[in-house]
Amino acid sequence: MWREVAGQAFPEVVFTPPVDTAVLAEAQQRLGCGLPAELTDLLGETDGIVGQYGVDTIWPVEQIVEHNLRCWSDSSFADLYMPFDALFFFGDNGGGDQFAFVRKPRRADIFVWEHEDDSRRWVARDLQDYLGRSLADGRDDWYR
Repeated sequence: MWREVAGQAFPEVVFTPPVDTAVLAEAQQRLGCGLPAELTDLLGETDGIVGQYGVDTIWPVEQIVEHNLRCWSDSSFADLYMPFDALFFFGDNGGGDQFAFVRKPRRADIFVWEHEDDSRRWVARDLQDYLGRSLADGRDDWYR
């Protein structure tokens, strides 16, 4: 399903081999929480999605784990940004802004974190909406 959704939005999208269920279980153990259900399903079809201009629309699972662990625990971020513990990051725009599910409380909505001003705002109602909007537009500021 996810390959079709992404391919309809951008036919030249790049997929990688799917993530093994054991790898997903290990990722969830390392994170100390489950991945959003839609993301788990997508990673079962492809370990990340590369969109237009080589943008990591969906990161590989290892990058998802490492990035979230760092954002949730790096004390140096406390001096620079609002807390990230309510967000679950999974992709970026190629220019520094990053996309996340709401982790607390768990929601399907997708928000963008804009790194220049530490703002967070809604951009898509769910992962399917996010893929359609981000892959079809192709600009790094499609959400503005």
